[in-house]
Amino acid sequence: MHAEDTRRTISASDEAELLAAIDRWIERSLRPEVVREFDHADRYPTHIVEEMKELGLFGATVGTEYGGLGLPASTYAKIVMRISSVWMAVTGIFNSHLMLALAIEKFGTPEQKKQWLPKLASGEVRGGLALTEPDAGTDLQGIRMTARKDGDHYVINGTKTWITNSVEGSCFALLVKTDPDAQPRHKGMSLFIAPKGPGFSSSRKLPKLGYKAIDSGELVADGYRLSAEHLIGGVEGQGFYQATGGLELGRINVASRGVGIAEGALRLATEYAQIRKTFGKPIAEHQAIALKLGEMATRARAARLLTLDAAAIFDRGERCDMEAGMAKYFSSEAALENSTESMRIHGAYGYSKEYDIERLYRDAPLTCIGEGTNEMQRIIISKQWIKRNPAA
Repeated sequence: MHAEDTRRTISASDEAELLAAIDRWIERSLRPEVVREFDHADRYPTHIVEEMKELGLFGATVGTEYGGLGLPASTYAKIVMRISSVWMAVTGIFNSHLMLALAIEKFGTPEQKKQWLPKLASGEVRGGLALTEPDAGTDLQGIRMTARKDGDHYVINGTKTWITNSVEGSCFALLVKTDPDAQPRHKGMSLFIAPKGPGFSSSRKLPKLGYKAIDSGELVADGYRLSAEHLIGGVEGQGFYQATGGLELGRINVASRGVGIAEGALRLATEYAQIRKTFGKPIAEHQAIALKLGEMATRARAARLLTLDAAAIFDRGERCDMEAGMAKYFSSEAALENSTESMRIHGAYGYSKEYDIERLYRDAPLTCIGEGTNEMQRIIISKQWIKRNPAA
């Protein structure tokens, strides 16, 4: 395994300049009418993807030596928060892509890094992480996709589902069983750099409650022949560790999305509550609404601080599965609760597709499921807490 140090830094002035550029782009390109158009039609926002390429978002966390921005997790989290407060779905287009890049940068051979990372950083090649299967989600060791060695190639068969960028993307970090009989099961798993081609393609786009415009779908491998040079790290049996090695950053990403939705829902509720009047005064002045706003503001603030805390620990190169789990769990629940309360503050308008809170309300539940369910997060948090605090 060719693990790589993830610690990176950025000056406060450079971060401020970058975030200001992101804010200008959001204001210019993610206007309410544009977002509603693509979300309601569930149509892929090609021109927005091109703009994200120009901003460098597809190489946000990729090292500068490979053409990326080399951002620390804390800065990247702030970018995701900002965008998600307006339109969470588009962050998934580069988030999943960066998980593919991270797997290669952290565990790949020098040749694999040189070949793939510059193309991923520029957005020339776009893709994602292909782990989940119809019968294997949280329990990754239950995957059934297999890769059988055939000379200097592998022959891969199986199906992946709920894969972000599966339709529009062209390359994926593909988790397979190279030794289905291995015990324990995780020792028989390997991770490949898998570009689409003969025998490997997207079969369909899955309809969803929210998280529209971005494609979530199935990938099918049927007699897919892949050169052994695509085995990440060049050694079989390391796939489980390589795939889960990015989960801490992945959970910080999802936590950041949750923060964005929680803050976006709060902003919309705050604006509406000061404009809408009942009984001769703005509803913000009614105690029932004031109590909701107070809870929402506190919830969003706590979610942000938990997420930035986890990102700071990650940037120091320290283990942060407990902190990342806490951030993901709390922030996603904050997104769900704030979006629900904001919709209720909007009253009947909150149930209308003409108001943006309706979209945040539909997008929020995904954050409670993605990158490990919140039920699993609480188990991880508990186990780590006990491990760090043994009885005397």
